[in-house]
Amino acid sequence: MYSDDDVAALYDRLNPWEPSDDFYLSYVLEAGSVLDVGCGTGRLLHRAREAGHGGRLCGIDPDRASLARARRRADVEWVEGRAADMTWEREFDLAVMASNVFQVFVTDDELAASLAATRSALVDGGRLVFGTRNPRVRAWEGWTPASPIDVVDHHGRELRVVYQVESVAGGVVTLTETTATRDGQALRVDRGSLRFLDADEVEAALARASFEVRSWYGDWSRGPLTEDSGNIVVVAGARS
Repeated sequence: MYSDDDVAALYDRLNPWEPSDDFYLSYVLEAGSVLDVGCGTGRLLHRAREAGHGGRLCGIDPDRASLARARRRADVEWVEGRAADMTWEREFDLAVMASNVFQVFVTDDELAASLAATRSALVDGGRLVFGTRNPRVRAWEGWTPASPIDVVDHHGRELRVVYQVESVAGGVVTLTETTATRDGQALRVDRGSLRFLDADEVEAALARASFEVRSWYGDWSRGPLTEDSGNIVVVAGARS
């Protein structure tokens, strides 16, 4: 078997620091107070402290094992919880949803509640920065057993991670992630769902939560958003 703690440690090995992280970090370092919604193992806020951020940094995530790793730094606030349940009022200049966190809100109600709580946490004029995969590119078609990821975990164990899409319905993709030995012995199977919204749907959801889009990008280098862009990258402002 493979424990929750092992999965949390494996996450950072499967997802090394990349241009999207540099993109988010650039906004974090400009803001006096930052809320990381879906902070996971906390590496974005860890890096911000290492880069000299001296203001308030706070991360929230429902996954206890991931937060245990995040809490290796005690100079950042770490909160266990869901975005929809946040109760901060006008306390942050910036909120980020890195690593496609925006896509885990799979129902209209969950998305609306999560965005509303994020808006409440921001000062008037504060910014929300996030990315979501462009549904036109159909990234899920590449999530197949034919494209496994080989990785060495924190114990030095050689593993293979395999993704399998179970269903695509109403813009929601449900898939499994199987963590196995290299010879195919399954150690753990996790199931999850991701929602794919196009730019118009994203903008409408933001407007309902009192956000307005300030910038659209199609990649992490701030290139223009096109129909063929792999990502929809958004910088939104909190309306008063």
